[in-house]
Amino acid sequence: MIGVLLLACNQQQKESDQSAADCLESAEAAFANDSVRLGESLLRKTIHLAEKTEDWHTYYIAYQRLAVALSQGNHEEALRLMKKALTIYEQHPDDERNYVILLDYAGTYAAQVAFPTDGPYDEAFDFVHRAYDIAEKNRMTDLMCQTLTSLANIAWAKEDYRQALDYAHRAEPLATTDLLSGTLQVLARSYLSLNMLDSAETIYRRIEPGDDVHLAYIVQSNLAKISLRRMGATKVEEDVDDAFEQVEDFYYKALEQKDQYYQETLRQEMENQQLEYRSQMYSRILLVVIIATVLILLVVVLALRYRLRMLRQQRVYEESKLKNELIIQEQEKLRLQEETEHQKTLLHQANEVVAFLQNYILERTEVVKKLNQSSDSPVNLNPREWNEIERTLNAIDGNRFANIREQYPELQEDDIRLCILTRLGLSNRNIGNIYCITISAVQHRKLKLKKDIFGESNPDVTLEQILTR
Repeated sequence: MIGVLLLACNQQQKESDQSAADCLESAEAAFANDSVRLGESLLRKTIHLAEKTEDWHTYYIAYQRLAVALSQGNHEEALRLMKKALTIYEQHPDDERNYVILLDYAGTYAAQVAFPTDGPYDEAFDFVHRAYDIAEKNRMTDLMCQTLTSLANIAWAKEDYRQALDYAHRAEPLATTDLLSGTLQVLARSYLSLNMLDSAETIYRRIEPGDDVHLAYIVQSNLAKISLRRMGATKVEEDVDDAFEQVEDFYYKALEQKDQYYQETLRQEMENQQLEYRSQMYSRILLVVIIATVLILLVVVLALRYRLRMLRQQRVYEESKLKNELIIQEQEKLRLQEETEHQKTLLHQANEVVAFLQNYILERTEVVKKLNQSSDSPVNLNPREWNEIERTLNAIDGNRFANIREQYPELQEDDIRLCILTRLGLSNRNIGNIYCITISAVQHRKLKLKKDIFGESNPDVTLEQILTR
């Protein structure tokens, strides 16, 4: 298990150490060996690594290479990828030569997208003209030739053969050795499209294919067309076109088979390397496992002895700690009880003080003095005195009677006054003197008020308790 982990860590480390530039180099090597699918996979990995490490140069170059790889089968995707490469370059510019190349590729792919539908070529011309202007401004002769050749190809695709011929003539004197064949191809193709057969044949015979099989096929097929066209053999020319198209299909299929063979060979080599590496690793793992097993057993024995000793010490410590905690809890409990009793005492004293102050205030009120007269003579209070005693009670009782008036709007003024007299603690006799009624009549009024207004049917609950509540 340890060996497997080491192997996985080594592989992850190798992958993390690979830079975007290294991955791009591997992709170029795959394309050089005609391994298209492997190259595309490596380019996508390059894009991911370059974005992650902010290697902007490799980032847009990888998009450019991927667009080139996809251009044979998917022109729309190639154009999209090239526009992405242009966006990255314009955000992080470095070498203007690369900018010219990106614009030239974008124009070529835009023309390829427009060609099947005879669509507008404005976007294609715009990209390549921008590329040519930058190349001309910086006197990049080879790129001037390349962009003029691209403009000639776009004009030819647009069937503007005279303009294509003009661009190709301007590119020819600027062409370097590696660009000359491409420039001569579009020049000859333009002559052929204008049915200028002698000029077309002269240009095609100037092209030297060398080891380039595909270029040799193009030259020979067009020379054959020229010969057939001179003889007026239109049907034979069409048959030759079909034959050359079949040959081209065979060529691309051969490339695909070569790609598959290369990938299969590469896969076998990788598997053999992995098997050899695993064999070496397994022998090392076995040795590591034996040593690790001995060390683990030794560590386990020592750890068990240490653990038992620690458990004994911990048990003694926890017992001592538990005793101390119990003592502290008992002390805390006693302290809390003492504090509770002290708080109760303080609260009782505060309540007594408040009650004393309330009674003191009431006793000093002139109206209350008048009500507390012990004589049996009737006591008459005017509305101002009733209001005064109610305000006093509201002040010392927290707006008790204001709340009662709000909660029980059905109370009559006489009922409110009876409640006020009850709150003041006047006896039924004194209340009877105020209302000039008997004591039993006072009791009856209290009972009626308690049941009808406050809804209390318990005979043990008095009106005084209801008002206090």
